[in-house]
Amino acid sequence: QVQLVEAGGGLVQAGGSLRLSCAASGRTLSSYCMGWFRQAPGKEREFVAAIGWSGGWSGDITYYADSVKGRFTISRDNAKDTVYLQMNSLKPEDTAVYYCAAAPTIPTMYRMRFIREYNYWGQGTQVTVSS
Repeated sequence: QVQLVEAGGGLVQAGGSLRLSCAASGRTLSSYCMGWFRQAPGKEREFVAAIGWSGGWSGDITYYADSVKGRFTISRDNAKDTVYLQMNSLKPEDTAVYYCAAAPTIPTMYRMRFIREYNYWGQGTQVTVSS
């Protein structure tokens, strides 16, 4: 069983930055696909970013939603079993509860964006961006 715990959420002004972390326990996640999703009030949960092991010499691959591309960066520290989401140039529309998710494997980059591909979820951390 994998447990995921998010941290780093908070209140920030538009244009500011936050770094979210997701600490995993129960399994070494270096080969897992890890994703970040978010859910705003009254809206469905949506994909933000994902990182997965390519299986080859190129190492990890990353994938982003168009709405955050160029502003958010996903990364991970395998020694700490932790995944990060660096969020820069935050906008009020980024306000949401952010969730971390893990999957043993996802066969294609395109499928990293789908909630159904992930087996484990954290409890979420609130991010509020004021205008």
